Amino acid sequence: MNFLNIINQLAEVDSDVFDRLDSRRAVFSSLGTVAKRSALAATPALLASFFQKAYAGSNAGDPVEIFNYALTLELLEADFYNKVIASSQFAGTNSANQAAIRQIYKHEAAHVTLLQNVVRAVGGTPTTIPGFSTAVFSTLTTFAAQLQVAQLLEDTGVRAYKGRAADIQALGVNSVTVSGPGAINPLESALRIHSVEARHAAHIRYMRGQTPWISGNGDLDSQAYYQGNTPESNVTQAGYNLTTAGTPTPGVTYSATDAAASFDEILTKSEVLALATPLIGA
Repeated sequence: MNFLNIINQLAEVDSDVFDRLDSRRAVFSSLGTVAKRSALAATPALLASFFQKAYAGSNAGDPVEIFNYALTLELLEADFYNKVIASSQFAGTNSANQAAIRQIYKHEAAHVTLLQNVVRAVGGTPTTIPGFSTAVFSTLTTFAAQLQVAQLLEDTGVRAYKGRAADIQALGVNSVTVSGPGAINPLESALRIHSVEARHAAHIRYMRGQTPWISGNGDLDSQAYYQGNTPESNVTQAGYNLTTAGTPTPGVTYSATDAAASFDEILTKSEVLALATPLIGA
């Protein structure tokens, strides 16, 4: 898939909500000047490498395993938001917060249905989980605490989808027919969900008074969810240290903060499961 097509797909918006939510594309405003942004985009060596390395993965896998992996994450998120909506803390928050959470839950539930149908379409049985742990949820005694977990879940989802995008592409499955929408491209659908998860994360962060992107200076940025083999503090992309690689524009440089904030890094399957498994339970 052409890199520019990937960017276009990530830029797709959900017509009934996303013009009301914050986009992580706002991160580019942190670079300060048009010169910085255009210089990075115009660097031929960087751009050529990004064509191949924008999304990472093992380039191998079974379609049932891959889509059940994504389904597990969506089931966890959907049940979490369902529990939030049923809670007394949710009842006590304002109408804007309630509307945002209800809309996010609606999307997560739709993702669950879609992925269940995709798993069936590729010959598998959709996975099930007990849901988001009631024991863990009971420790979230304020709406603010619930939003903290929502941020961690959504940011993890963004990194998880990015970590398996190349695996989905490597399957070579260009179309499957699923109940409801009919024929879909699995990679395109996964990237659209990736975009939705990123917008969820951005809006949850906005609700919490954080930057819509992972800045490295957030109140939760020291959590394990932002670490991994490639932590969010990473400043190297496609083998280039963005703080020292140089650009075609004389005098333009990027700080470590700029470089780290401009990309969501991948999480591998094992890293995601290590984070998610303690949250799953009756």
